[in-house]
Amino acid sequence: MHQASRLWLAGAALAILCAASPPGTASAREVVAASGYSAGTIVIRTGERRLYYYIDSGHAIRYPVGVGRAGMQWAGTSRIDGKYRYPDWSPPASIRKDYAKLPPVVPGGSPKNPMGVAAMTLAGTEYAIHGTNSPGSIGGFVSHGCIRMYNEDITDLFERVSNGTEVVVTR
Repeated sequence: MHQASRLWLAGAALAILCAASPPGTASAREVVAASGYSAGTIVIRTGERRLYYYIDSGHAIRYPVGVGRAGMQWAGTSRIDGKYRYPDWSPPASIRKDYAKLPPVVPGGSPKNPMGVAAMTLAGTEYAIHGTNSPGSIGGFVSHGCIRMYNEDITDLFERVSNGTEVVVTR
């Protein structure tokens, strides 16, 4: 088999791995050439406002994300330490300071809950990778440090990763 045929077949297989969302849903994930990290690693590039999930040594699924506002961004390495569907949200002190009228808990599934349909917490931080009920915020510098994804994309990523997955956040 010619090299070009092998590459085409590999691309077709990767496209199947990253099936498109149904029409009318908010998702913009795509398989891209990427290297430098092991398969199964999540890399968030805040300057690009993109999250990469490495599927092999030369490819990643790239998702658009919303990231921390100026002064609220962070960088470092962590691991997923919790996975939750329709989680309740308890605003941390850093957010309550700016929004004193927030209730102590916003129930999961509420349109006022900023976590969307799923959240994955990051060990040693008060941050999470989560969905959003404000899809227009994706692609911006919008959060207090959390990583926001389209609900369809967090659902896709949620199914691909497990507790313990390495997360690298760069600027």
